Amino acid sequence: MDSLALFCTGALLAGGLIWFVCILGPAEQKGKRAVDLSGGSISAENVQDNYNQYWSFFRRPKEIETTEKVPDFVDTFYNLVTDIYEWGWGQSFHFSPSIPGKSHRDATRLHEEMAVDLIDVKPGDRILDVGCGVGGPMRAIAAHSRAKVVGITINDYQVNRARLHNKKAGLDSLCEVVCGNFLKMQFPDNSFDGAYSIEATCHAPKLEEVYTEIFRVLKPGSLYVSYEWVTTDKFRAENPEHVAIVQGIERGDALPGLRSYSDIAETARKVGFEIVKERDLSKPPAQPWWTRLKMGRIAYWRNHILVTVLSALGIAPKGTVDVHEMLFVTADYLTRGGDSGIFSPMHMILCRKPESPSSS
Repeated sequence: MDSLALFCTGALLAGGLIWFVCILGPAEQKGKRAVDLSGGSISAENVQDNYNQYWSFFRRPKEIETTEKVPDFVDTFYNLVTDIYEWGWGQSFHFSPSIPGKSHRDATRLHEEMAVDLIDVKPGDRILDVGCGVGGPMRAIAAHSRAKVVGITINDYQVNRARLHNKKAGLDSLCEVVCGNFLKMQFPDNSFDGAYSIEATCHAPKLEEVYTEIFRVLKPGSLYVSYEWVTTDKFRAENPEHVAIVQGIERGDALPGLRSYSDIAETARKVGFEIVKERDLSKPPAQPWWTRLKMGRIAYWRNHILVTVLSALGIAPKGTVDVHEMLFVTADYLTRGGDSGIFSPMHMILCRKPESPSSS
């Protein structure tokens, strides 16, 4: 009986380990397993040092407000978090309103498809994904619209991941990914039939700089839509709780500073855009976008145990546990921002580049 109990205990432990690694390992999109977690382009032995370096940026806040420093700051962040995002969240690094009766994956896809529907492109049109990550939105948009999507990301590791996923999805003929800085893009003037950014331009130190570049590369008459991270009209700068929530979101998401919703259209007009439409997609009747974060708390602790074990065994790089914990703390700030109504990650603005300078 003792031998049988020992055997059953061992089998249970082995089964649990297999379940943790093989079943829980892949993300929703089956893109990344827990045992494959890395520091992106950072070598395993340098993940901890780069995590410490990331936090050091906040001890010199003026540096992350400059165009010159932001690429290193954001690149470091995405080297640290890309694998964890892909493993624990999926290939689309953004939020979407909950839709009754729909899975998170379907709600995410519909949120992405709405962006390309808004810019009214045709099959074969060449459109720009500003801050494409590992390409989740790009693939959904290309499959839905049959437009040719060019994505730009500052992070070389994300470029390689996106290209791999594009090929696996059979969409590499429609999806192109380049490494570059969206503040200084390598594309010619007037070269795209449309553009979109989904929760990406929040990383720009000055929104005017990235909007100016998008305006430059769009063909006259083309549309651009962006889902922006903003503080809402409920935010009060004199409220310490509000300030703490906003600062927590900024520190945990590599943001030079959250903008007010009232700044978005003003900035777009300043660079020459015509405003076609603007609204906060998180407002009722939309269902809460932060529901998934609340539901994921149990999954976080489950995943954190796994990351801790893998790190202790030397499978995951040293520092991965710290990164994972940082993201959980940030998820709490995001949830509080949503619950209080002071923060939205989906303030939508739809803009048009005028047909000629005289029409602006």
